[in-house]
Amino acid sequence: MTERPATALILVDVINSFFEPGQPNYYPAVEEVLGPLRRLRAAANAGGHIVVHAVERHRPGFDDFEWRKLPIHHLAEANDAAFFAEFVPNGPRETVVYKRRFSAFFATDLALFLTEQAVQRVIIAGVKTNVCIRATAQDAFANGFEPVIPREATNSNRPHLAEASLEDIDRYMGRVVALDDALAMLA
Repeated sequence: MTERPATALILVDVINSFFEPGQPNYYPAVEEVLGPLRRLRAAANAGGHIVVHAVERHRPGFDDFEWRKLPIHHLAEANDAAFFAEFVPNGPRETVVYKRRFSAFFATDLALFLTEQAVQRVIIAGVKTNVCIRATAQDAFANGFEPVIPREATNSNRPHLAEASLEDIDRYMGRVVALDDALAMLA
C-alpha cells in the first residue's frame, strides 16, 4: 500500500463580506458552497488534518496597493472582514493566515508553515473561483504543493470565469475533483 500524502484544507475568505446578505461582495450563489465547506472542515478536523483559514485583512489608516484597483475593503476589525457564522477557527489543528492579496501564499508564511508540517497536498475551497481560489492554487503549485479544488466547494458571481479558471487549474496546476473525492482525501 502506498503512503497517502499529508493533506491540509485551506478555506479561502469564508468571511462576512462574501457570505452575509447585504455585504459588498455577497452574491446569492455563494450560499451553495456553505454545505460543502462545512463537510470539508468537519472531515479535516475528524481526520486530524490542518485547516488553514486564509482571510483577507488590510490595515486601517494605511495605504494599500489594492486601493488603486478596488474600493477599500476587509479592514482589520471591520464586520465585512469577520469570519462568517460558524467558520470562526476553533479546532485544535486550525490556524489563520492573513493575506493582503488574492493568493493565500503571496507575502504570507503559508508555504513555510505547510512545509514545516510536511504537507504535500492542499485542498482549496471558498470564494471566488476566478480570483482568490485560482491565485492560491497557482501559488500552491509554484511552491511545490499539489492543489486540489473540490468543484462544489467554490464558485463565483462570474460563472463563466469560474469555469475557465477550473479548467486551467485542472490542466496546468492541480486537480479539480468532486466533493466526495476531496472528502475521501481527508478521511
